[in-house]
Amino acid sequence: MIIMNTLIIFGAKYLFLVGLAFFVVYFFRLPKEQRKTAFIFSLIDLPAVYLASLIAGYFYNNPRPFVSEHITPLISHAADNGFPSDHTLLVAALASILYYYNRALGFIVFGVALLIGVSRVFAGIHHWIDLIGSFAIAIVVTAIVYQLSKKRLFV
Repeated sequence: MIIMNTLIIFGAKYLFLVGLAFFVVYFFRLPKEQRKTAFIFSLIDLPAVYLASLIAGYFYNNPRPFVSEHITPLISHAADNGFPSDHTLLVAALASILYYYNRALGFIVFGVALLIGVSRVFAGIHHWIDLIGSFAIAIVVTAIVYQLSKKRLFV
């Protein structure tokens, strides 16, 4: 049980760094011109995803499991709105961007995002709907930004 809890805590708190590392390494291995377009795409997409998550969180309040179900979480956390999961959202957004440049790597990073989300659910700080919301926001917003940028900007 101690090993399982340690893995859950690691996944919930630190695994996002693995998704970020995949993104950064891939980004710096791109040819210069493609790196520029990826940078601009990310510069537009990541704030758009975050803004969309703030708006979604404003309209949908989901108390965290340790508040609503009176359980003890594995990780201490503020008793604020759990929707959407920010850790999952970040890595899902990075995976969504990567998907347009390298589908295989995008799917791998989506897998990392899923592991993060599952860890956060098992840690008692998120519900499943928080993960679904994170993935939906990241994928939909990135697709919109991609389509708009493809028509007007750079991709």
